[in-house]
Amino acid sequence: MFVKKLVEKASLKKPGGNPDGLKSDEVDPRLIYHYGLPTGCNLLAYDPIQKILAMPTIDGRIKLFGQDNTQVVLESPEAVPSKFLQFIHTQKFLININANNHIEVWDVEMKSLAHVHVYNEEITSFTVLQRTFYMYVGDSFGNVSVLKFDTETSNITQMKYRIPFHASHGNSTEDLSDSAVMYILPQPAAESKRILIIYKNGFVTLWSIQDSKPVFTTGGPLIYSQNHDTKKVTAACWACPFGSKVVIGYNNGEILMWSIPHSIDSKTELAADKELSGIQSGPLLKLNLGYKIDKTPIGKLKWAYAEGKASRLYVLGASDYSSANLLQVVIINEQIESRTTKLGIASPEPCVDFEIVSSYNEQNKHKEDCFLVAGKSGHVYLYDDYSIEKYLLQSQSRSPPSLPKEVKVRLPYADSCITVAKFITDNPCMISSADEEYALLSKKIPALFSYEAKQKDGSSSAGFSSFSNFKNIYITGHSNGAINFWDASSPLLIPIVSFNQQSEDDHSLSGVPLTALCYDMEARLLISGDQSGTVRIFKFKPEPYATENSFLSLQGSSKKGSNIVQSVKLLKVNGAVLSVISSHGAKYIAVGSDQGYVSVVDMAGPTLLYERHIASELSTAVISLQFGMCSLHGFEKSVLVVATKDSSAWALESETGNILNTAAVHPKKPSKALLIQLLDEHGTSGRGSRGGNSFDDGIVKDLLLLCSEKAVYVYSLPHVVQGVKKVCYKKKFNSSICCWASTCCSDTSLVLVFTNGKIEIRSLPELSLLKATSIRGLALSTSKPNSLPDSSVCASQNGDIIMVNGDQEVFIVSVLLQREFFRHLDLATQVYNKDLIISQGIQSDHIIQKEKKKGIFSSMIKGSKPKHELETEPESARESFEELSTVFSVANFPSETETREHLFTDQDEVELDIDDIDIDGPEEKPKGKTMMAALNKQKLTSKFNAFKGKLKEMNVKKEKVQVKEEPQDEKTGSVDQIKKKYGFSMTSETSAAKMAQNKLSDNIRKLKGINLRTAEMQDNAQTFSSMAKEMLRTAENDRRTS
Repeated sequence: MFVKKLVEKASLKKPGGNPDGLKSDEVDPRLIYHYGLPTGCNLLAYDPIQKILAMPTIDGRIKLFGQDNTQVVLESPEAVPSKFLQFIHTQKFLININANNHIEVWDVEMKSLAHVHVYNEEITSFTVLQRTFYMYVGDSFGNVSVLKFDTETSNITQMKYRIPFHASHGNSTEDLSDSAVMYILPQPAAESKRILIIYKNGFVTLWSIQDSKPVFTTGGPLIYSQNHDTKKVTAACWACPFGSKVVIGYNNGEILMWSIPHSIDSKTELAADKELSGIQSGPLLKLNLGYKIDKTPIGKLKWAYAEGKASRLYVLGASDYSSANLLQVVIINEQIESRTTKLGIASPEPCVDFEIVSSYNEQNKHKEDCFLVAGKSGHVYLYDDYSIEKYLLQSQSRSPPSLPKEVKVRLPYADSCITVAKFITDNPCMISSADEEYALLSKKIPALFSYEAKQKDGSSSAGFSSFSNFKNIYITGHSNGAINFWDASSPLLIPIVSFNQQSEDDHSLSGVPLTALCYDMEARLLISGDQSGTVRIFKFKPEPYATENSFLSLQGSSKKGSNIVQSVKLLKVNGAVLSVISSHGAKYIAVGSDQGYVSVVDMAGPTLLYERHIASELSTAVISLQFGMCSLHGFEKSVLVVATKDSSAWALESETGNILNTAAVHPKKPSKALLIQLLDEHGTSGRGSRGGNSFDDGIVKDLLLLCSEKAVYVYSLPHVVQGVKKVCYKKKFNSSICCWASTCCSDTSLVLVFTNGKIEIRSLPELSLLKATSIRGLALSTSKPNSLPDSSVCASQNGDIIMVNGDQEVFIVSVLLQREFFRHLDLATQVYNKDLIISQGIQSDHIIQKEKKKGIFSSMIKGSKPKHELETEPESARESFEELSTVFSVANFPSETETREHLFTDQDEVELDIDDIDIDGPEEKPKGKTMMAALNKQKLTSKFNAFKGKLKEMNVKKEKVQVKEEPQDEKTGSVDQIKKKYGFSMTSETSAAKMAQNKLSDNIRKLKGINLRTAEMQDNAQTFSSMAKEMLRTAENDRRTS
């Protein structure tokens, strides 16, 4: 036993190798182009200016789709999902926030990552202030921070301006469990002045940026407490172009519309202050769309403005819930009793997001928008947005239009999935190449997200006359029996020709999936095998082909293509065809079936030369075949090597079909075979001296390469022919399963693709690792028994790989370093158009028009008068945005550390002075002094709270203070009582006491109207004290742990 192990180890260390093989510094496996939809899409973002659609994935990729079929993939440093994704309009930057709260800034033009900013809190909301580089970030503690991206330094800096939770709520005793900021919405027509902050508990604050204070509040748990409902905000959006209405969705399925003041003046601000004192209005409208019945949380809301009555609200329910109509579109009518007209869109699967994108087809004069929906499975569906609008407007008529139908986004012309493919690069028969401009090439295939393009049939290249005009050719066999030829000279796969001919007289689709392809360009032969066991041999006419009638519809319903195909011969074999190989000179072909039959056909007839059955132990399915020559007992013999599914290797005599080895050579632990290939020990030049016969090329091979899902072996070919197992080299795969293998670069290297997206390049025959990489997003699966494969992989002899994942996406990978086999690669990946002319008249992202009629959409806040015309901002938008630089650079509130330390000091000892009570009315302040005013107001509030607490400790009555007009003597008595409490003289002869008395009288007079708030502060003094102690205890624990 010991001697046997020693012999095996010695055989594995066989010297030699291929000195002319690839070196590690000559290979660089990498993804050079991705076409189609990425798997795992969980979000959508759209730039309406550049017309760029972004699709982030759960593995950290961001796929961008631009105009003219341009596409590019951006890979984040971390393979984690995205939480928020937003373009900076009119700029070349895209902001991505991932699940780890890292803010990434992508340069879309350069297709590179410009900066990563690590945010220390949990980000719960994010908004870009358009036409600036400022960003609002809301966290789980209810605070809003302002960030700025500096284009010169490519850094994100946090501004001093902030909106703390207590400032927006005006009550520090608010429950912090649901204080997360869910949405930050700049108010339309006043984006530089006000933002609407919506919290998880339903509290809504309209915040004045310059004044650094809330000017309006509504919602919140006080309104919901009547019904004891604990609903939380899950979605929100503006519902008009003026910023006067906002629609909010909740986790219990409710959808409420709230009225928001959109034009603020001094009088309105005073009224808003009353709102802050506790008077809150209810919702303006409640939308009953059926989500609440199923308690389906609202996942997303989007409002689309349109002229007339066509403005629509798009509603999406959470994808984790099953409901009949998770996706609905609603028109809110002002004048009819039903109030709403709704359309339930029955999507094929639950949806995670949606977006409205403009059609990329510039040839159509009228506006075309597509309603794009991302499914939970990763598929994307299109709806004609015009059809949705038309249905909603005419649904109540006598002849309502038909319901909008979805169109599944898939690869162009991929009406059926690709089951087998071949890839030819650097066409050896190429005579000339037509170097067309990219703009012309991009119009030869429909846009991926064009709705109308999906309804049309594709076409082949106009004036097709010869295959020799194309540098790279991609051939695909489909599940419906069709065969397509594609021009792969550029990243866009342009259709060359497609035909469905089954026989001399049958030109219709067979409907039987193709399972094998073999193409010999020099011999003008195309051999296909299908699942029914039919082998078709297509003989092409000599080139050039006649250009008339060369148009071939992909539907193949007519007898087109007769100018290309000279003849079609049919053969029948036992079982489904799994492999087809042609001999040297294409004089013979060998066919392997899933029933274990090997058939060799003489192409002169064609006639069947012989048929042999391979009786393998576990699985007889013939996976791979190859003709070759080996040296046996000093004689050169032509053999046909066969690999069955269980990784068994057999050798047949090429001329007769006699099985040479009495016992198959196979590994101890069999697994599914993927590839068999004959190699030479010292390189592929071989040792043959004579010319090849009709079966092989005359080159003597010494080694046999057999690759399976779990290992790769290099056997001695002469030993295999004799039925003896002699392993020269082997490599086992321990971490993952190999799903595809191929040799490249004149059989000097081996390319292995694994199910987890890993790609390895190994030398031959030593199997040493040259390079390895992982293609993010590439997830292939092994084919299931008796089923078609979900993906298709093929490679050229130069190591260029095309991997097609179903009908959704294409990965194109290059193995060799600095190899450029595509034309227009830079243009095909340039989604950003820097020459795009931006209209100078664009000042807002929302279209602002006059309000014509009074109704739901003309009312602002309760008690205010509707306005028939929107009052424009007094200064230009550009000047307002320039002022933000000054405002955001000033600290409007002390930092959290300063606030906490000040709180602890006030809790220990508060020194009170009667002069600290300053309740003067609003004064005219110079412009630019609003920051100091906010600071003074905060200080006053803190001291006033402490003063009221001291009053409670001194046994002041806890009853509500009734401030009424009383006679002068009663007021004097009250003043005397207060003076007595504080130790002042009662004689009124001391001037200081007299001044204090006058000031107190004045302050009492000014306390009118706040009695409810005073009583509330007295009742909550104990709660405030316990809360401060709890914060102190938490801070002390933090110090101990740190």
